[in-house]
Amino acid sequence: MIIILVYICTADFLAFVHNLCMKYIDLKKLSKTQFKRYTGISHSTFYLMVEQLKKHLATQGRPPKLSVEDKLLLCLSYWREYRTLFHVAMSYGISEPTASRLVRQVEDTLIQSGLFNLPKDIPEGEGIDWNIVMVDATEIAIQSPKKTEEKL
Repeated sequence: MIIILVYICTADFLAFVHNLCMKYIDLKKLSKTQFKRYTGISHSTFYLMVEQLKKHLATQGRPPKLSVEDKLLLCLSYWREYRTLFHVAMSYGISEPTASRLVRQVEDTLIQSGLFNLPKDIPEGEGIDWNIVMVDATEIAIQSPKKTEEKL
C-alpha cells in the first residue's frame, strides 16, 4: 500500500491561518474606538509602549519572528482575554515557552520604564465611592477517587 501525502497551501488556508490572530498591520485599519475595544488601551498608550520596548529589547542575533508591535499585542491579548499561554502562542504561531518568555520580557521592560505602573496610593476625597470586592483564590486539594485494580 502506498500512501502519498500532499501538502496543499491554498489561499483560503493561508487566509485562515493569518486570521487566527489580529496582527498589528490589521489593527492599523481600525478606528480609535475599535482599537481600544480590541486592545484595552488607546493608540497613544500603545505607541508609547512600543517606543519603550524598542529602546530596551535586544536586537542582536537572528531576526525575531514577531515585530515589537506584535509582541505587545500578544501580551495585551494574554492580559486582557485571560487566555492560556498555549492558546495565545498557537494564535501567533510560536511555542508556549516563547510566548511565556515574551510576556515576561514585555512586562519587565514596561515596569522598568516607570511609565506604566499602577498608582501606589488610593485617591481619597469627596465623590469617590470605592466598592471593594475580595476574591479568595486559594488552591485546595481535591480528593479524587482511588483507582481500583481490576482483575482479568
